[in-house]
Amino acid sequence: MSAVPGPRRLGLPAARRVALAAQGLATPRPQRPVTVRDLGRVLDTVGLVQIDSVNVLTRSHYLPFFSRLGPYDTGLLDRMRDRAPRRMVEYWAHEASLLPPSTWPLMEHPRMRRGEEDSWGGMRRVAQEHPDLVAAVLAEVEAGRPRTAREIEVALERDAPRAEGGWGWNWSLVKNALEHLFWTGRISSAGRTRQFERRYAGLSRVVPPADAARWLDPSQRLGPQDAYDELVRISTRALGVADLASIADYFRIRREHAAPALERLVAAGEVEEVRVEGWSASAYLHAAARRPRSVSGRALLSPFDSAVWHRPRLEALFDFHYRLEIYTPAAKRVHGYYVLPFLLGDALVGRVDLKADRAAGVLRVHRVGWESGRGGAQDRAELDAELDLMARWLELGHGPQPRASSQCSASPLDPSASTSQPVSRP
Repeated sequence: MSAVPGPRRLGLPAARRVALAAQGLATPRPQRPVTVRDLGRVLDTVGLVQIDSVNVLTRSHYLPFFSRLGPYDTGLLDRMRDRAPRRMVEYWAHEASLLPPSTWPLMEHPRMRRGEEDSWGGMRRVAQEHPDLVAAVLAEVEAGRPRTAREIEVALERDAPRAEGGWGWNWSLVKNALEHLFWTGRISSAGRTRQFERRYAGLSRVVPPADAARWLDPSQRLGPQDAYDELVRISTRALGVADLASIADYFRIRREHAAPALERLVAAGEVEEVRVEGWSASAYLHAAARRPRSVSGRALLSPFDSAVWHRPRLEALFDFHYRLEIYTPAAKRVHGYYVLPFLLGDALVGRVDLKADRAAGVLRVHRVGWESGRGGAQDRAELDAELDLMARWLELGHGPQPRASSQCSASPLDPSASTSQPVSRP
């Protein structure tokens, strides 16, 4: 009897190329103005885009589109989120994220129904201790136009009878009630203000007509098994090749739900179990994953880009140790405050600490660190070209790379090496 063949083996360089292609980082940027359709394709490719309030360079959700498309009008992306019919909506997926409206109902089982268990303490407490307030906030949101938390607070404050239920008037309680309703899928967001405040709205005001049935009628949504299958399907397609931990992390679903979904997709032939060179755990390759022989991409990647979300996978694929140091005391930072990995070809060759100094009209390059063996003249020229492209997109100037840029190490920054080299905008 012949032996049953084991999982197919995939070399590490091939796995890197599969991963980059799946994330849209192996596709040439368009040599024409970027359109809404281009932006939509990026969202469909990655599945979701993380939102973060840090604005040192630009809002983080703008950067993944720049990395894949080059310069574009961010107003187009805002309109896709803020105007009907919406092509993307906000929800807690991989943290706060923008995702296609069709994905929103899939989050019912991993997130919405678990609001009492998994949401933050303040959200849980307001639902348990002040159900009358939650009901009042829900009625106010559904009755009016999209508004910020502060505007809803003012509206409730005017309506004195609603403040007589024993909860008094408390801004933090109103905000927590709104967040509870948003987490549990009873209200949504119609977009963000210029100050990055969420504009809360009833579901019927946000959902595009094509998705209304599953948004507004929970009985029309997929059951738990089918919903988890679809989330894992989106994740494996966006990752190309990944282990269980990375796949579960993509939508922050529990491994106990991701693992059976993977088994079903493998049985259906949509995903193949493989062994990747150097990995101890089994990996899963999407059946439709591109397997390019070479990748010639070039991009600066946001700290919140889906290509770098799961740090263990990033290190296993690229031998690139990366941590966000925003909340690390300055004296203990190794690479800087807002550090973007630099992708060149199929390798992460360096990292750059950047800041948009809008008052001075410059893109400040605080520090450049190169991986071992990288940082030669060609690497520096490619980085300078990418920085120039980013500066022009942000309508800023930028100067040469700091002369004190160095090989990456695990030691805290030497303040004398953290130089900034801006020039005035040309």
